[in-house]
Amino acid sequence: MPVEFDPTREHCSAVIDDVRYESAVIEVVVITNDTTHMSEAQIDGKDVPITEDEADALTVAGALDKRHHTVAE
Repeated sequence: MPVEFDPTREHCSAVIDDVRYESAVIEVVVITNDTTHMSEAQIDGKDVPITEDEADALTVAGALDKRHHTVAE
């Protein structure tokens, strides 16, 4: 599920189940999902699975990076 990023407006969005979630990039928090060991972006109150490239792009653009490393057992 790609996250759309509009650098001119400094907003990003994602569509999940036909619902569009949108936030200013500076309000987005990038986190680690400990169950899937993947990154997610908290966009407009919704946790959105994202790629590491998308996570990096969002954090460079100003999103808060709260990712952490996980260890598989």
